[in-house]
Amino acid sequence: MDRAAHLSDAERSALLTIDMQRDFGLPSSPAHIPGTLEAAARTRDLVEAFRLAHRPIMHVVRLYLPDGSNAEPPRRAYLEAGNKLVCPGTSGAELLDELKRDPSVSLNADLLLRGELQEVGSFEWLIYKPRWGAFYGTALQQHLRDLDVDTLVVCGCNFPNCPRAAIYEASERDFRLVLVADATSGVYTRGMDELKGIGVDVRDADECAAWLVIR
Repeated sequence: MDRAAHLSDAERSALLTIDMQRDFGLPSSPAHIPGTLEAAARTRDLVEAFRLAHRPIMHVVRLYLPDGSNAEPPRRAYLEAGNKLVCPGTSGAELLDELKRDPSVSLNADLLLRGELQEVGSFEWLIYKPRWGAFYGTALQQHLRDLDVDTLVVCGCNFPNCPRAAIYEASERDFRLVLVADATSGVYTRGMDELKGIGVDVRDADECAAWLVIR
């Protein structure tokens, strides 16, 4: 497949960053995912490219209530034991600084947990997801359709879980897809090959930034 033909319409693209939050990214966090902070540096370049191109950016985040009641079953026991993970109102739930348009940007947990989008800049939003995938139980699909988006550029933490789930959900909804490998933690060769097998274009951040400019 010709890559240029596959991704011919940058003007209908949007960026999805997934779970790029302090509890997952900072090495000092008990829930640190290796490679996430390094991926955030590449994500920063990608976010800036989308801002300059005036293309939509969706920061998809998790928020776990302290009692674990809104968590996936595999994580409930961990939270019920008193551990906190991306808990509303904590610094660990916040976006990594590399992704923020302004240092003062913070999550409005009440708004997000109600299923509403939080606007944090021109064509830039936060959205809460209650499960691994970004589309399950969220307004993401309708929001993207309202913006006339047909291509999603996906990056974030941690590929085997949430980014991969979001990609398969998006594929089922007929979005064109790009996975930005160097802006995603937890990538591995077989996983990238499997994505290519379902029509996902695997690129790096520099390629994506150049594609946004040359259109």
